[in-house]
Amino acid sequence: MPVITRIGRQKNNNERYNLYLDEKYAFSLDEAVLIKYQLSKGKVIEEFTLDEIVFDDEVRKAFNKAINFLSYRMRSEYEVKQKLLQNEYGEAVILEAIRKLYEYGFLNDESFTKALVETQKKNSKKGPTAIRQELKKKGIDKDLQEKVLGNYSEEEQVDIARTLAEKIINQNQDKTPRQIKQKVQDTLQRKGYNFSIITQALSTFELEKNEEEWIDIIATQGDKIWRKHSAKYKGNDLRRRIKTALYQKGFPAEQIDLYIEKKELEEQDE
Repeated sequence: MPVITRIGRQKNNNERYNLYLDEKYAFSLDEAVLIKYQLSKGKVIEEFTLDEIVFDDEVRKAFNKAINFLSYRMRSEYEVKQKLLQNEYGEAVILEAIRKLYEYGFLNDESFTKALVETQKKNSKKGPTAIRQELKKKGIDKDLQEKVLGNYSEEEQVDIARTLAEKIINQNQDKTPRQIKQKVQDTLQRKGYNFSIITQALSTFELEKNEEEWIDIIATQGDKIWRKHSAKYKGNDLRRRIKTALYQKGFPAEQIDLYIEKKELEEQDE
């Protein structure tokens, strides 16, 4: 059986030691492992004990690597496992390191999930569907996802969706009600809200335009369309294409007719 002939503290890491067996370097180990096995010069070590020491030290290194990874922000168990796998730790070592992280309170998927949901709600204004996708990426168990998301009430979803809708509406005053509604629906859907929540959020706002607003909006959007088509088309062909394009954007037929009449008069005067 090998005998410890020397134990030397590493120069660059005071918490790790180099172990020499029978005058030959064997491996390095953490101070905590050194103490646990009461290793000292002259001690005889059995082969199976050596295997235990090496395993425990690997676990200690994986544990410390995980602690450093967790020091930047909260992580899920899945994220920690992936990080340790990238650092080429074995499956058994990783499982033991994970167990210790839970034991000492450094890892808790339920707390992580609750924190992530709150962050996604407050900072990103996301709905359940989008948050569920984020949790899935983090490897959170499906039952835990549903348990935590179950606390995201419909009332809270509507409030957040309404805030987003109001911002979009204010930023798109130069658009038709149909365009604004579509913009709100598309954005809220991408954010993870369902049709019912989107409908409730939109019902708060009056999107209809008065006469003056219609004139301003159709002038802005219509002139772009007119310039695009008037270079290629004339007469009834041009009129038909302008009508179609403006109708698709949600302009009322009477406003379209007034706009086209105005543009044709302008061209006659030129």
